Amino acid sequence: MLEECRLAYVVKPINITKGEQFNSDFLKISPNNRIPAIVDPNGPGGRPIPIFESGAILQYLGRKTGKFYPKDERGRVEVDQWLFWQVGGVGPMAGQVHHFKNYARQHIAYAIARYVDEVNRLYGVMNERLAGRDFVAGRYSIADMALVGWINGWQRQGQDIEQFPRLKQWLTRMKSRPAVERALALGQSWRQGVDMKDPRVQAVLFGQRAR
Repeated sequence: MLEECRLAYVVKPINITKGEQFNSDFLKISPNNRIPAIVDPNGPGGRPIPIFESGAILQYLGRKTGKFYPKDERGRVEVDQWLFWQVGGVGPMAGQVHHFKNYARQHIAYAIARYVDEVNRLYGVMNERLAGRDFVAGRYSIADMALVGWINGWQRQGQDIEQFPRLKQWLTRMKSRPAVERALALGQSWRQGVDMKDPRVQAVLFGQRAR
């Protein structure tokens, strides 16, 4: 969204494998100790505003810029329902596939099958939704932006994109956008060389309880 709107921004990496998400300064921005989070120095009333949760960030930027987020209520509802479908469905379910299929030290066949199947179901929903549409809410919107990073990981999620031709076309359409291409490339170098099965990394990322 920042790239699409040509908004000036500075990336401040948070190394979650080293526990930087628990630093007090970051918790003031993101009390759920999760990324992404932003601080808009020119928020409402000209004062800085911190925002966590990707859906909330996208809605805020849509309202702020007037781009990729309809102003009319009917159009906004159309976008919101697919944005929340990603936030409440695609993201969490695909995340569970990533965990049990790629990171878990124990191979739990039931858990892998459960989440791979659910992601498959969600892909089917989106494939049907794209019948006669280029984008999930009709016009290109923040809902598509929220989805592209997850759908781009279809192989790691145990899916066959060929089973979902409209979804495959949508992904190609999305990745042909220069702003999306720049965004997907952002931070690739920071993620290199991280061993997600390293017990020290897993101790930081998994099994967290209230502090």
